[in-house]
Amino acid sequence: MAESFFIEASGDGRRRRVLALDVGKKRIGLAVSDELGITAQGLETLQRTRVREDLDRLKETAERLGVSLLLVGKPMHMSGDESRQSEYTREFAERLGKHTALPVVFWDERLTSMEAERLLREGGASLDQRKKAVDRMAAILLLNSYLEHGRIEENAGNEAPYE
Repeated sequence: MAESFFIEASGDGRRRRVLALDVGKKRIGLAVSDELGITAQGLETLQRTRVREDLDRLKETAERLGVSLLLVGKPMHMSGDESRQSEYTREFAERLGKHTALPVVFWDERLTSMEAERLLREGGASLDQRKKAVDRMAAILLLNSYLEHGRIEENAGNEAPYE
C-alpha cells in the first residue's frame, strides 16, 4: 500500500488540514482544506504589513484552524526554471515554517493566477472584485491541485495489479 500523502493527526487517524499560501509582496492569498482533504475553502486575503506581523498572523491562523501542513505556491517560469519571486517565496516560507513549527511543501503554481483571473472574469466579477479575489482564488486552485494529486497518489496504491 502506498504511503499516505496527507499528514495524520496524532493517533486519531484523521487527516489534518492544509493551509495553502499564494505569496506575493503585497498580499498573501489563503485557502484551507477540510480535514478529509477533499475540499479547499478560500480565506480572507492577508494584506502584507511587516514580515514579523505577517508571520504572527499566519501562525495564529494555522493554530486556529488546526493546520498541520503549509502548502506554498512556488513561482516558476513556464520553462520550469525558478523565477526571481521563487527565492523570495522560499525564504519567506522557510521563516514561516520555523515560526509555526509546521512542515512546508512547495507546489508549482504556474498559471494559477491566470486561471483565477479567468474564472473570476467568466463569473462576471468586475475589475475591482477580481483584484480583491484573485489571490484567494489562486490559493484555492493551488490547494485543489495538491489535494487532487494526493487522491491520485492514494488511489494508485489501492489499485489491484493486472493479472
